[in-house]
Amino acid sequence: MADLISGYAVVFNSETNIAGAFREKISVGAFDKSLREQPDVLALWNHNYDRPLGRTSSGTLDLRSDRIGLWFGLHPDETTPDGLTAIGTVRRQDVRGCSFGFTVMREIWEEGDDGQLPLRTVEEAILWEVTLTPLPAYTETSAALSSASRASDNATNANRRIAVRNAEAAMRLRGIA
Repeated sequence: MADLISGYAVVFNSETNIAGAFREKISVGAFDKSLREQPDVLALWNHNYDRPLGRTSSGTLDLRSDRIGLWFGLHPDETTPDGLTAIGTVRRQDVRGCSFGFTVMREIWEEGDDGQLPLRTVEEAILWEVTLTPLPAYTETSAALSSASRASDNATNANRRIAVRNAEAAMRLRGIA
């Protein structure tokens, strides 16, 4: 069974610090228009356009905006080095977050209170890419292998253990072990 990496590339209304210059949060539905009108979005490894992992137009990346954030489902190619890197590092949880590349179309700026940095709220943006990254700016993002992949791994491992036990039992019957 093919592996599926899924999670939230964006968590709406989650605030983060952008390079010590300002705070930022993304409003619910900020990418809805972009997903309707420019639906070809890439999945990348660490914002690197030379390392694509999936694409909405090819059916290897699914995106859905809900009340929590921008959910993604990525089907990385297990025959490529980058696909295997994505699967392996997410499986081990060395990489468990996401980032995203976008162009702001509409935003609101508020001055910070009591020495806080200014706050930018992105109300509408064009989404270009989502990315798996070990150091996401938004720490509430997530990436994990789906339960279907883990269930498949568990079934494979269980079948392997049963085969080993059966082989050992057959060897004992023959007096080999």
